[in-house]
Parts: sequence; structure tokens; C-alpha cells
Amino acid sequence: MEKLLWWLIAGTKGGKNRGLIIENLQETPYNINQIAKKLNLDYKTVKHHMMILEDNKIVISSGASYGNIYFLTKIMEENMPVFNEIWSKFRNKNKGGFEE
Repeated sequence: MEKLLWWLIAGTKGGKNRGLIIENLQETPYNINQIAKKLNLDYKTVKHHMMILEDNKIVISSGASYGNIYFLTKIMEENMPVFNEIWSKFRNKNKGGFEE
């Protein structure tokens, strides 16, 4: 899981948005529209990142199509300390040299 999170957060251009999504889903489940508004991102951008996170077993959705609510998966919840460490390093990118 650690290598996957490094790739999803620090190894790709959309890592910042995915990190913000994961960070917010720690607090409460959201649908795509809610996350888009909260993070001031385009709906399609959030949908794209949610698909990537879902494909990689980071999030799981529940509900009916447009109103799907997204939660962190159990394995992601168990690996939150790993995420938090990677996210902390990513956020200090000026020191670590990560791409956005």
C-alpha cells in the first residue's frame, strides 16, 4: 500500500487533488459534487480522481449513480498513518521536490 500511495500522491500530476480528497474523506463521506464544491475543483476533475482512487481500492462508493457517497476503504483506513506521512512530505514539496 505504501508504494501505491507514493505513486498516487507524489508520483503523478494529480497527486495534490487526490491527497486533498483522501484528507477530506477522513473526516466525513462526500459525493463528488460536495467534494468539488469543498475543494473548489471542477466536477469532472473530482470524478476523474475518484475513479482512480476507486480503481486502486482507496475509496468505495455507496448509493445511486449521481448521488454516490464515497468512503475510504477499510484497507485505506488501516493505512492512514502511511498516507499522513506521505501527505506531510508532499505538502512540504519545496523541501522534498515533489511534483503537483
